[in-house]
Amino acid sequence: MELTPKTLDFVKENSFAVLSALRKNGAAQLSVVNTDPFRDGVAFTTPNGRAKLNNLRRDPQCSLLVSQNDWRGYVVLEGRATIMDAENTNADELRDAFREVFRVASHSEHPNWPEYDQAMIDDNRAIVIVVPDHVYGTAV
Repeated sequence: MELTPKTLDFVKENSFAVLSALRKNGAAQLSVVNTDPFRDGVAFTTPNGRAKLNNLRRDPQCSLLVSQNDWRGYVVLEGRATIMDAENTNADELRDAFREVFRVASHSEHPNWPEYDQAMIDDNRAIVIVVPDHVYGTAV
């Protein structure tokens, strides 16, 4: 599902979000993340080994609530997580994707791309893209 212009604008203006993934026992596992629109969804980065990433690898079904700072306006994206990391993505493609996520999140260029690239490698980070099947909330 493609994000509507209104939803896309809201997600660009509000980067605070709560991710809901599923634990092995079916209970919700919640994580606070900073997000921004990316490709066909909304993305964030996280180090490999985190519970949210392990849970999304096992079951990519998830929900992402993106909220205004005052919690009055929000959108929820229900869908599936696509994960990009060193295990499944070509090194050059992954480097370019990390840079693209940085650009949309910061609205700027990094002052030292080689340093940034190395930090992503050293931190063993992955990109999670929540691709929505359904979107709802007060800001849609």
